[in-house]
Amino acid sequence: MTSLITIPKTDLKVHPLCLGGNVFGWSADEAQSFAILDAYVAAGGNFIDTADVYSEWKPGNTGGDSETIIGNWMKARGNRSKIVIATKVAKFSKRPGLSPDNIRSAARDSLHRLKTDYIDLYYAHEDDEKVSLVDTLQAFNELVTDGKVRYIGASNFTAERLKASLATSAENNFASYSAIQNHYNLLERSEYESDMAPALSELGISSLPFFGLARGFLTGKYREGVTVDSVRAGGVAAYQNERGWKTVAKLEEIAKAHNTSIAAVALGWLRGQSTVSTPIASARTVEQLNDIISVVQLLPSEIAELSAITA
Repeated sequence: MTSLITIPKTDLKVHPLCLGGNVFGWSADEAQSFAILDAYVAAGGNFIDTADVYSEWKPGNTGGDSETIIGNWMKARGNRSKIVIATKVAKFSKRPGLSPDNIRSAARDSLHRLKTDYIDLYYAHEDDEKVSLVDTLQAFNELVTDGKVRYIGASNFTAERLKASLATSAENNFASYSAIQNHYNLLERSEYESDMAPALSELGISSLPFFGLARGFLTGKYREGVTVDSVRAGGVAAYQNERGWKTVAKLEEIAKAHNTSIAAVALGWLRGQSTVSTPIASARTVEQLNDIISVVQLLPSEIAELSAITA
């Protein structure tokens, strides 16, 4: 049984793989989503990440689709107390930004869709410099004080704005961001490692990176000269070059040594980074889930070899 980890600055004990809910209601319908969620829990998983905007972009969807599916699933399974739920506010076209009124309204809507009375980790999905940090953080603090939110986090922030937010919380005795969710993976390193990682080390806060598998490229399903039928295929074009192919080849070599999947090794590299607590990855089938759920402890030499290729 995989050991749970505690996210720093919280008492949230979570599986080392956070299951991304962006596919629920998009490339996975409700029945498929239930199967994935059931398989994740059966494998010891307990940590699900979603957002109010998921998956507004699909024709016919209205937004909140992922939250609704997750809420229906938790109600059907009666397992809310065993699941750690993270969701987000700011990017949904019907609830944009981080104004106090919007944060309160978005949280109410998310709680309703999730069929729960509390959110374990509530993220600001992106920064909103049009609203003062005091106003934003006071609204989040009220949700925490009222018991509707246990912890708050920030996503798509710069290190400068994260530090300013934490200073504002400290000055006003507000709840403060206890996790960061930014773009980071083996092939997307420079921005995170130059800007955010040093700040997180200083602050004692951890990262829960999204796109941990580079939109599926680091699963190994993309190969030179092979066309992949996926809604995400267009998003990996930038990785289909010598650097990308060398990375996949090294991942495959290490995966064979550990008798595991390429995806599990890519996620293992992320877990090997000092500022990362648990990466986020999604699956639209149970087969894909089986590839990412394995938790691999890479050797320092293997982490170094992968880092050297993508430096």
